[in-house]
Amino acid sequence: MIGKWLVAHRDDLVRWRRELHRHPELARAEFRTTAFVEDHFKKAGLNPVRFPGGTGLYCDLGPPDARGKRLTLRADMDALPMQELNDADYTSDVPGVAHMCGHDAHTAILLGTGLALASLPSLPRGVRLLFQPAEEVMPGGALDVIASGVMSGVSRIFALHCDPRLEVGKVGVRTGAITSAADLIEIVFSSSGGHTSRPHLTSDLIYAMGTVITSLPGLLGRRVDPRSSTVMAWGAAKSGDAANAIPRVGVLRGTVRTGDHATWALLEPLVREIVASTMAPTGVDYEIKYRRGVPPVINDPESTAIFRAAVTDGDPTAITETEQSGGGEDFSWYLEHVPGAMGRLGVWSGEGPQRDLHQPTFDIDERALEVGVRVFTSLVLQEDLDNQALYRLG
Repeated sequence: MIGKWLVAHRDDLVRWRRELHRHPELARAEFRTTAFVEDHFKKAGLNPVRFPGGTGLYCDLGPPDARGKRLTLRADMDALPMQELNDADYTSDVPGVAHMCGHDAHTAILLGTGLALASLPSLPRGVRLLFQPAEEVMPGGALDVIASGVMSGVSRIFALHCDPRLEVGKVGVRTGAITSAADLIEIVFSSSGGHTSRPHLTSDLIYAMGTVITSLPGLLGRRVDPRSSTVMAWGAAKSGDAANAIPRVGVLRGTVRTGDHATWALLEPLVREIVASTMAPTGVDYEIKYRRGVPPVINDPESTAIFRAAVTDGDPTAITETEQSGGGEDFSWYLEHVPGAMGRLGVWSGEGPQRDLHQPTFDIDERALEVGVRVFTSLVLQEDLDNQALYRLG
């Protein structure tokens, strides 16, 4: 059934993705993208509902189960504040904004899934299609979606994310942590400053910064279990201009990431403790701004088994194991409320370089759009999907 729809609408999937790619929008400004999806659903006789902020929407199809719950499929819609360097007829028309993480593909896939399912006379289970804004900012638009109350009608939730390390046709799955928690740290240092010939008459801010730069990642690695995949790295260090002047102000910015949910809860107080003990002898004042990001995405075993069954439906060779990523994903907030799983959609053509996510030259093999629709529709259409999953777990 879905095969016929894909044959008839394969070109539409590509056209939709290119239209979205050409007109990217930043987090919480996805008004055009939201209207694009909304218009297509309304023309198909569906009833999409926008979220309170005006960006993002959800759309229900089919009857809910006996508990009033629905299986839910999620796509994110926002682009990145980056200048695209590709040269294609669908390259971004918006200066400094581009879909360099594949959210245009995610949106097109879920749009296609909804229209394909709507073309069927009936569905074996109810489904909620969730188009989320603001994934690229922390702590993420998923919290806005949850605050709207939409998750109260959800039994399980699933998502796909483009992966340029996997060849098109492959979908990567993993039980347990598939992404990491990602927190932001900013430390602002201040002292009276002075001459580099007389550091003993002032508080040496550069020395203090250098001590924290080396000691915090090192000591953090000695205070948490290495099996938690915890890593701290600096991304910015700014202070001073003159070689012979000890500056008065300096700033460090970095990230702390972990694949373990329990460790994530411990990181902020541990960071503060280590910085305090490191800074105490220096005499330099400081202020830590610690911003918790998102928890790790933890795929539960049963949902992962359901995902595997959907991926292999019709193509047993499509499934592949995938590694845990150090990147963050706000899909994790949904999994604080309901079970679910995220899979990785192969988008590499198999030839040429593998352009990584968030690179200005990232692009996809658009054959992956059809693969995504097949996986999502299989999650909804298999009558005995839950029993298959339990069998696989057993």
